Amino acid sequence: MSGPQCCSNPPTLDSASGAGHVENLAGLNTYVSGSLQSKLAVFLISDIFGYEAPNFRKLADKVAAAGFYVVAPDFFYGEPYDPNNPDRPLSVWIKDHGPDKGYEDAKLVIDALKSKGVSSIGAAGFCWAKVVAELAKDPLIQAAVMLHPSFVIVDDIKSVKVPIAILGAEHDHMSPPELLKQFDEILKASEVDSYVKIFPKVAHGWSVRYDVNDLAAVSSANEAQQDMLEWFAKYVK
Repeated sequence: MSGPQCCSNPPTLDSASGAGHVENLAGLNTYVSGSLQSKLAVFLISDIFGYEAPNFRKLADKVAAAGFYVVAPDFFYGEPYDPNNPDRPLSVWIKDHGPDKGYEDAKLVIDALKSKGVSSIGAAGFCWAKVVAELAKDPLIQAAVMLHPSFVIVDDIKSVKVPIAILGAEHDHMSPPELLKQFDEILKASEVDSYVKIFPKVAHGWSVRYDVNDLAAVSSANEAQQDMLEWFAKYVK
């Protein structure tokens, strides 16, 4: 996430956005939407702008409406990346909020979900998706989706053990199409069910950091979100 694409189109954060609510889960403030009665959970991992982004919460509500109990923790402990803070440029911010710490926190969240009676878990990561790649290696989840991932490398993909979908952008310096095609070849040669798709005419971050007034951008985001939902419907059950 060291490139400018990761910082483009920053959302206007709104702590009151979404139809769900915030509660403490495994020591993290967590946006929660949907009912535990389904016993099926989807764990959403935000990009660097955090869990108060309205488009991100709208997506959480959409996944919940499909029948899942959705949790989106604040992995940044109240300090999402702020492009307007000159004292905390991305290179400094990321040292305190790296995916390695996120992975450790994510394991605690999964334990908490299981203690609530959840029987199957899917995880989706947006940009800051290395956490999902790590969860898919153990495997601690039943299905994974990575949307315009950053920091994910070939060796990560070689170690994935659960069904995984990777949704990428045509214009993405963090995960260019050439890299995603490598991921696709590795997965097709493995025994892991997989789906790799490159969306044309979009850039890194398009699935959640889109302009709601741009019909083409909304359409591309909706298509990616529907692909994610269908993947979870197939494997989180």
